[in-house]
Amino acid sequence: MNLREDIKLVTGTSNYDLADKIAKYVGADLTACTVTRFSDGEVFVQIDDNIRGADLFIIQPTNPPGDNLMELLMLIEASRRASAMRITAVIPYYGYARADRKDRPRVSITAQLVANLITTAGADRVITMDLHARQIQGF
Repeated sequence: MNLREDIKLVTGTSNYDLADKIAKYVGADLTACTVTRFSDGEVFVQIDDNIRGADLFIIQPTNPPGDNLMELLMLIEASRRASAMRITAVIPYYGYARADRKDRPRVSITAQLVANLITTAGADRVITMDLHARQIQGF
């Protein structure tokens, strides 16, 4: 029973227990979604419930960052295509946060790249904690 009809919560596979605790705390149900992996390791994501017009929170830490970051991006993109009104990425662990500045020649500022990917995928907001450096907030 969803006590909070005004919000929807979705989680990927990286930390279902955390998402379940958040859902219970705010009095909302987790929105059904399917996340599977093909034999070659590719991820498939589908939002199973109607989220049209919803204020959606996607709970997905990015640790380890490779697979879980891609899963987060796909959840965001699928939610945008499903017409969620607003998408907030809840990222308790923000992977690649240590690469936050250009301290040597020819290095990637990966913290900014990840922020750009999240924005491009369709997130309106990000909630995270314990960022490596304050400048990441500007990304």
